[in-house]
Amino acid sequence: MTVRRVALLTAGGYAPCLSSAVGGLIERYNELVPDVEIIAYKHGYWGLLSGEKIVVDAEVRKNAHVLHNYGGSPIGNSRVKLTNTADLVKRGLIQEGENALEVAANKLKEDGVDVLHTIGGDDTNTTAADLAKYLHDNGYDLQVVGLPKTIDNDIVPIRQSLGAMTAAEQTSEFAQNVIAENGSNPRMLIIHEIMGRACGYLTAQAAEYYQQWHAQQQWLPSIGHTPERWDVHAVFLPEMKLDIEGEAERLKKVMDEVGCVNIFLSEGAGIPEIIAEMESRGETVERDPFGHVKLDKINPGQWFAKQFSAKLDAEKVMVQKSGYFARSAKANADDLRLIKSMTDLAVQTALAGGTGVIGHDEEKGCVLRAIEFERIAGHKAFDINQEWFQNVMKRVGQKVEAAEQH
Repeated sequence: MTVRRVALLTAGGYAPCLSSAVGGLIERYNELVPDVEIIAYKHGYWGLLSGEKIVVDAEVRKNAHVLHNYGGSPIGNSRVKLTNTADLVKRGLIQEGENALEVAANKLKEDGVDVLHTIGGDDTNTTAADLAKYLHDNGYDLQVVGLPKTIDNDIVPIRQSLGAMTAAEQTSEFAQNVIAENGSNPRMLIIHEIMGRACGYLTAQAAEYYQQWHAQQQWLPSIGHTPERWDVHAVFLPEMKLDIEGEAERLKKVMDEVGCVNIFLSEGAGIPEIIAEMESRGETVERDPFGHVKLDKINPGQWFAKQFSAKLDAEKVMVQKSGYFARSAKANADDLRLIKSMTDLAVQTALAGGTGVIGHDEEKGCVLRAIEFERIAGHKAFDINQEWFQNVMKRVGQKVEAAEQH
């Protein structure tokens, strides 16, 4: 296949891989086909619909390695769902009566794009597949090769999505500072709210990383600098059964003995209970263009604080959110290696005329390959039965039971 022009876009929420993935793709095209033109659509599908694009010039191509040193995305992100017509009309991205897929496909055709690289989650990549199909059905062939981005690590059937390991590491580092507040008041309750709408991976992995850090520290108990005060005392995930009363009883003993309680909370934990409580009061639950509950509007951390503060006789409650700190970090060494392997295969796949989302395929021996778009899905649940997580929870001293499926 002859590739003349390549387009890149990043979409959805940030993850610590976007800047590096953009840089990695540019570097690999420079190595293999230096004459190929590269453009990028600003803010993902927003830029594609509005015609806003960036030409990757000679300076950027020469210095693409710089992008590995930064978080965020140099070409910008947005949450735009091409099948949510009402939202797109409201935002002025299409006109009443227009088909967003048709508008986007025509832009790609007008721009002469042969290969589209999408860096995003399941919505981003399956939407790109819909675009490719639309163009193919209308006589224009477009190769789409996606890269899996999500700090939740919840894309089916991909073993490890880009950015998730870095986000967990950064979440642990955030906690190392926040939990230092354990002595800022007698009987402190600290709730560390962590991103993870429907998957507890990030919270679980961050808890393990934190415990590893905790195990390496030196303590001075005689002055009150004890490992117990800096420990993780509870972990709540969407996949785990929520037992407020049972946990309150257990954590009250921790508070009495240690003088503080530190909780790692996945923001998706307890959401069915919170929504039910809100709707029973006649309140409207706000949702985003993808139909997801706007978690910042219902404040899971504050809800858990309300449940536990009185039951634990906490004198002070602190809720801290690490999400934006973690997701905007630059990629760590583990993610950089993963990004390199995936961007190299993404370019190889594109030049060979292939399509799909690059990832280690859990259903095919965890081989790194271009996974068929029709097999890509979101909201992969975190497996709470994994040995490493069971060990995390043994150290926490908390009972682990699977939540009922909703």
